[in-house]
Amino acid sequence: MANIPPQGFKSLAGSERKLPANAHQIGPVDPNERIEVSVYLRDPAASNPAGNMSEHVQHPGPRMTRAEYIATHSAAPEDLAKVETFARENNLTVVETDPIGRKVTLAGTAAAMMTAFGTELQRYEYEGSTFRGRTGPLHIPNELDQIVVGVFGLDNRPQAQPHMRRYDATKNTLRANVTPTSYTPLQVAQLYDFPPGLDGSGQCIALIELGGGYNDQDLNTYFQQLGIPTPQVISVSVDGGQNSPGDPNGADGEVALDIEVAGGVAPKARIAVYFAPNTDRGFLDAITQAIHDTTNNPSVISISWGGPEVSWTTQAMQLMDQAFQAAAGLGITVCAAAGDNGSGDGVTTDQLAHVDFPASDPFVLGCGGTRLDSANNQVTSEVVWNELASNEGATGGGVSDAFGLPSWQANVHVPPSINDRHVGRGVPDVAADADPQTGYQVNFDGQSIPIGGTSAVAPLWAGLIALMNQKRGQAVGYLNPFLYQNYQQLLQSNVLRDVTSGNNGGYSAGPGWDACTGLGTPDGAQLLNALTATRQ
Repeated sequence: MANIPPQGFKSLAGSERKLPANAHQIGPVDPNERIEVSVYLRDPAASNPAGNMSEHVQHPGPRMTRAEYIATHSAAPEDLAKVETFARENNLTVVETDPIGRKVTLAGTAAAMMTAFGTELQRYEYEGSTFRGRTGPLHIPNELDQIVVGVFGLDNRPQAQPHMRRYDATKNTLRANVTPTSYTPLQVAQLYDFPPGLDGSGQCIALIELGGGYNDQDLNTYFQQLGIPTPQVISVSVDGGQNSPGDPNGADGEVALDIEVAGGVAPKARIAVYFAPNTDRGFLDAITQAIHDTTNNPSVISISWGGPEVSWTTQAMQLMDQAFQAAAGLGITVCAAAGDNGSGDGVTTDQLAHVDFPASDPFVLGCGGTRLDSANNQVTSEVVWNELASNEGATGGGVSDAFGLPSWQANVHVPPSINDRHVGRGVPDVAADADPQTGYQVNFDGQSIPIGGTSAVAPLWAGLIALMNQKRGQAVGYLNPFLYQNYQQLLQSNVLRDVTSGNNGGYSAGPGWDACTGLGTPDGAQLLNALTATRQ
């Protein structure tokens, strides 16, 4: 059943799943298990609803108001009606219809879901946990062909990893000339010359979290120690995800790092934390919800989670890419961590280079990592973060296998992929301090420890963007074309500080753009001036 379409059905393009290496089947799912899925529908304004990502649109067009977006990109009523009919015919319940997000949430038993989508669900054990999974493609009835472009939630394997690294002193006791330090976000902001006199007032920073949680006491303690007010932090539940602190070895450190870095830079910005399950459905739904959240209305989204491109289905990457295009059109900047496992991105089943998604998406500002050394409030040295020799991680970066070279990257000499010499989207775009040996002071679960990783870079850039949005009175929005079209001037005038020393395994830093630190690290005040001078 899993690979042969039932009568009157077609395979859903891009839905093919493979099992992770070393996963093994432990039995069938309970046929009465209740499952919720998110069914995504075509964009009526798109000429090719499931277009080839490597050849897709690279500019979102003129910026839209929310009303303009709703009028042109909401799901067609007749498409929604067809999905609702399909649900009734297959004993599935319509839980929610979201025309703006082009999403219908359906619920039903595992048995009904397997029949409805022509697949088989099994239980698998993998890396100490179990998940409900499938292999091969999903199937949809012919009448939904070209209408349904993605179905998520049948398979609930973990999709992403948090890109943070705790400093481990035991790994460095034998290393000579290692002097670990840690910074507060305020100190990092000062070293990068973030514009003074701004606090993020009137802005909202969205954080996407796929686990963990925070408690108010830790945040109050932390910001009191910094001498700044505790930001307004609110949690938003997506697909049943909750603010669930309490596991100091889990994702709490990630959540705290994101909140405390973004809030330390922009303490008067509202911080909306979208908690979702760590599945492709949860990740996509959280991003979709944040983009279209008219209550919190974020102007910048920070994502510190991701996984190698090879771990994603094509439909998941396509639908997230469409969501990021929507964000760009609405003037929302999306920052994403480029990964913490060097040019291999943690893939151990081959000897190839891999880049991390969603940082590799062309509509995302991919954020790489450096080692930042300083003295007397001045940067003394900044090189590519690479502690692979001591198993302490390194910045991600490289050449995408999924996305072609964007037009705005055409002149920065993105190198051919070291895998097969193809040319594609180069990752990352920018960078900042990420080495856990020069990490960030973070407080969570009653403890204060230094944490690094490119997870810190995404909220740091998000905080800077919130400050710039506040000063400009208008969101900077999709930043990539501006940075690349003006990159020579930005580098020559040190608006972006070029990092030219180091490597991440497969790629080396050098003058100009490179696949370790992108265009470099920010001089925040000068970047604000450059944006103000050239963008209205």
